Amino acid sequence: MNPHVLEERLIEFAVLIVGVVESLPKSKAGSHIANQLIRSGTSPAPNYGEAQSAESRRDFIHKMKVALKELRETMIWLEIIERRQMGDIEQVSAVITECDELIAIFVKSTKTADSRP
Repeated sequence: MNPHVLEERLIEFAVLIVGVVESLPKSKAGSHIANQLIRSGTSPAPNYGEAQSAESRRDFIHKMKVALKELRETMIWLEIIERRQMGDIEQVSAVITECDELIAIFVKSTKTADSRP
C-alpha cells in the first residue's frame, strides 16, 4: 500500500475516533472509555509517521508494531462500546470495520518487513 494512502487512512481513522469519543455518554464509564479510546485511537497516525522516518529497518518494525499495539487496544475499547450500546452504534460499527482492516495491513507490513534480509 502506498505510504501516503495509509497515512491518510490513519488520519481519517483518528478523526472517526474523535467522533466516537464525542458521542459517548458523560458518565463515569463513558469518560473513562473516552479517555482511553482517544489516546489509543489517535496514536497510530503519528506512530506511522515516525515509522516513515525510522533510522533502520529494526526501528521501522518497532514503530509499526507500536502502532499495531495501539490499534489492537483501540479495537477492544470499540468492542466494549458496541457491546454496551454506548454512543452512535452505526458509527462505532463502521469504525470497528476500519480498525480491523488497519490491523490486517499492519500485521502484513510487519511480517513483510521482518522477513526481509
